[in-house]
Amino acid sequence: MKTILITGSSSGFGLETARYFLERDWRVLATMRTPQLDLLPPSRNLQVLQLDVTDLQSVHRAIEAAGPIDVVVNNAGFGAPSPFELTSMEAVRALFETNTFGTMAVTQAVLPQMRERQSGVIINVTSSVTYKPLPLVGVYRAAKAAVNAFSESLASEVAQFGIRVHMVLPGSSGETRFRETARTRLQGMDNAIYGDYMKRTIARMAESTGPGTQSKDVAEAVWRAANDDSAPLRIPAGADALQWASEAG
Repeated sequence: MKTILITGSSSGFGLETARYFLERDWRVLATMRTPQLDLLPPSRNLQVLQLDVTDLQSVHRAIEAAGPIDVVVNNAGFGAPSPFELTSMEAVRALFETNTFGTMAVTQAVLPQMRERQSGVIINVTSSVTYKPLPLVGVYRAAKAAVNAFSESLASEVAQFGIRVHMVLPGSSGETRFRETARTRLQGMDNAIYGDYMKRTIARMAESTGPGTQSKDVAEAVWRAANDDSAPLRIPAGADALQWASEAG
């Protein structure tokens, strides 16, 4: 039985991916900052672990408790849309701490055991916003683009050890807590300089939104990355992500 560890499993893409792999008889290590045991159906193949990707001690405790891991999914992340001028450097650092440095911390912690076994898969959930420039998400986009660049170099470094690296790039999803959380962190709507621009931009984005990404789209993309040796480095997940990827060329 193979084992998958997923960060950010308390909602959205992470929670659905945990369900998806449990249904297919994998051992699932669902990690979250505040463990909630009732989010997933009871299963002897499920273990819920505390893991805060911004806390190195928490990361190492979880990896040690997990035992052998075949696949790690770096899914934990959050967005905080706002014009860059209005974004505090504290907020900038927080976005990079979770979205970028958290991914690196978990990856570095799990690499030794994968290298020793000469096998493993690292899947980094980034974002389709890295395919095209969009306003109000510059810092989030930069944090995810940094993960893309990191993943590309890492893939070259660890292929010699039988370790594969993939990126899953979801599109926009209205069904996950991510968008809800992003709205609560939205800053600047009442700002005299940027407020009207933000309202127009958000309204335009809402009008142009077509078929979005469902949580199952991401779970299926992760499944492909975990099981298909020929899967590409970048895997768009969702109708909108596929469209943006094709437009980017």
